[in-house]
Amino acid sequence: MSRRVDDEAAFTAERARMVERDLRKRGIHDERVLRAMGRVPRHRFVSPSLAASAYADVPLPTVEGQTISQPYIVALMTQALVLSGGEKVLEVGTGSGYQAAVLAESGADAWSIERSPALLSAASARLASLGYPGIHLVLGDGTLGLAEEAPFDRILATGSLPRVPSGLTSQLRPAGIFVGPIGGLFDQRLVRIEYDPPHSKEETLCACRFVPLVGAAGWPETATHCPKEKR
Repeated sequence: MSRRVDDEAAFTAERARMVERDLRKRGIHDERVLRAMGRVPRHRFVSPSLAASAYADVPLPTVEGQTISQPYIVALMTQALVLSGGEKVLEVGTGSGYQAAVLAESGADAWSIERSPALLSAASARLASLGYPGIHLVLGDGTLGLAEEAPFDRILATGSLPRVPSGLTSQLRPAGIFVGPIGGLFDQRLVRIEYDPPHSKEETLCACRFVPLVGAAGWPETATHCPKEKR
């Protein structure tokens, strides 16, 4: 199916169908998240050649071996943060900037850290062009968090980690929430941790597959990509 990237009316209709078909009917119930997913133009975060598939519930390749997560997973992760508006949220792994835009549309004070200068530059230009100048973008090793801006109310990892870095959770406020994929290179658990030491609570949301987060508290540079997510 071909689609002009400037055919905004058609994309708006497809986005509305995606929200109802792939999110609400699959159990996403947070209206704040549903509204955000209905507003962020996912087709602007993929290459023009993939724009026609932007509202299918599948991950899509971007650049540098990265992917843009499938809409359901983005919504599930955002819902798990339990945002009411105004929370300071750190996203680990900016990528295309799509998740950061969803966080901003959900009312978060969004901070996002990315290790690739090229990805960060492209995401910054994209987000600015779409009217998201309030998102704070930082170049650095996201697996170490962003201590100079801590504490955060929420932390969201958008790539896989072999374990939950204590350096990240220590940057949460008491009763803060961490969400991210934890496990091996090719299969992980999407976990949600309510950080309230010494009685923090962890739950598994689903099985998943994300590209690895490379960094000092993540995977080494030699880690092999797994280019597709799954649920």
